[in-house]
Amino acid sequence: MSAVSSVRRREVVDALRRGTVPQFGLDLFAVGLDRFTGALDDDLSTIKRGGAAFHAIRGEYGSGKTFFARWLAERAKRAGLATSEIQISETETPLHRLETVYRRLTERLSTATHQPSALRSVIDSWFYTLEEEVLDTGEVDENDEDAVAQAVDTLMESRLGDVARTTPAFASALRGYRHAKRADDAATAEAVIAWLGGQKSVAASAKRAAGVRGDLDHFGALGFLQGLLTVLKDCGHPGLLVVLDEIETLQRVRGDVREKGLNALRQLLDEIDTGRFPGLFLVITGTPAFFDGQQGVQRLPPLAQRLATDFTTDARFDNPRAVQLRLPGFDLDRLGELGRNVRDLYVGDAKEPERIAARVDDAYVDELARAVTGGMGGKVGVAPRVFLRKLVQDVLDRVDEHEEFDPRVHYPVTVKSSELSEEERNSVADVDDIDLDLP
Repeated sequence: MSAVSSVRRREVVDALRRGTVPQFGLDLFAVGLDRFTGALDDDLSTIKRGGAAFHAIRGEYGSGKTFFARWLAERAKRAGLATSEIQISETETPLHRLETVYRRLTERLSTATHQPSALRSVIDSWFYTLEEEVLDTGEVDENDEDAVAQAVDTLMESRLGDVARTTPAFASALRGYRHAKRADDAATAEAVIAWLGGQKSVAASAKRAAGVRGDLDHFGALGFLQGLLTVLKDCGHPGLLVVLDEIETLQRVRGDVREKGLNALRQLLDEIDTGRFPGLFLVITGTPAFFDGQQGVQRLPPLAQRLATDFTTDARFDNPRAVQLRLPGFDLDRLGELGRNVRDLYVGDAKEPERIAARVDDAYVDELARAVTGGMGGKVGVAPRVFLRKLVQDVLDRVDEHEEFDPRVHYPVTVKSSELSEEERNSVADVDDIDLDLP
C-alpha cells in the first residue's frame, strides 16, 4: 500500500465513511475478483481491436454488482476506453426510452483524464485530431485557415460516412458545432453540444444554425451512439464501456413498460451481434430473480435465450467468459479480508498508524465482521456496506483521533434500522434492532 497516493487513499476512505461505493481506487481493496480479470482483459483487448463485448453481471443485493462495475470501469480507463455508468429507473431513466438512456450516457461519460460529462472535451479532442491529420499530410498550408477548415470538414465527412447514411443529423450537428466555434459563437456551440448529448429544450436558433431540427428519438439514439463510438476511436479512445446498473427495476414497472424495456435490451444485443457498434462494451447488472423469474428476462423468450447461462455447477467452476457472470457474494472470511484491506489502506495516511495496528488487529476486524453480520440477522450478503462504514467511521477514525479509545472496550456494536438502506431493511425485515457487545 506504500505506493498509493494520499489522494487515492482519501477518496476511497471518504466514500466508505459515507457508506457509498468509491468512484475510484477500487483495485486497492477489491476481494474475490481475480477469477474474472483474465477473461475481462481479453474482452478489453477485443474492444481495442474494433470488436464488441457484452456481459450480464448477476448477484443478490449486497454481492457487489456496482462495485464490480466500477472496478471494471477503472480497468477499462487504464486500457484507454471511455466509460459511462447509468442507473436504470422507472421514472428518470426507463430502459425502453433509448433516447433517455443515451442522454444519461453522455451526462456520465468520462475518460481517464476527464470527469463527467466529457462529451465536449471528447468532441474538441476529435476536431483537434482531424486538424493534426490534415496538417500532417503537408497538402494544406497551415496559415490558410479556410483551407484547413475545408480539409477538416472533408475528413470529418469521410470518417462519419457510415453514421451519416443512417443518422445524418449527428454529422450535421458536429459540423454546426465546428462552425459555431470558428465564429466564436459560444452560445450556439454550447447548445449544439447539448443537442448532440440528447438534451431537450435546445434553442431553435441553435438547431437551425446546425441544420438539425426536433429532439433525439428512440431510433436516432442508436445512430448517435454509433457516431459517438466513431468520434471516441478517432481521438484515441478505442472503445466505450457502458454499464446499465440496477436493471432489475424493470420487474417493478407496469407490464407493457416492462416488455418494452426487455425488447429494447434485446434490440441492443442484436445490434451488437451484427457489428453495428464496434468498440462498445455493454455490461448490465441484475439480481438472479431478474434473470430467472417470470417478471424479468424470462418474460421475453428471445432475450432469455441470448442470456442463458448454466449455473447448476459449483460456483468455483463458473465460466468467466460466459454471457452471465455470477458474483458469489460475501462470506465471513471474505468480509474479514475486505476489512483488513481497508484498514491497511487507512493506515497509510493515519496520524497514529501504530495505535491502529495494535487496537484494530486482524482478530478485531474479524470480530467486527461477525458482530455486524449478527446485527443483520446473519445475512453476510447485505453486510459489506454497513460493515465498512462502521469500520472506518466508528472504529478507525476514533482510534486515530482518541488515544484512550479502545474499540473492544468502548464500542458496543449496534445495527439500527435507520442506518440501513431500503433494500437492506427489506433483506433483514425479520430482524429487530440488536445491540451486540464484542467479546
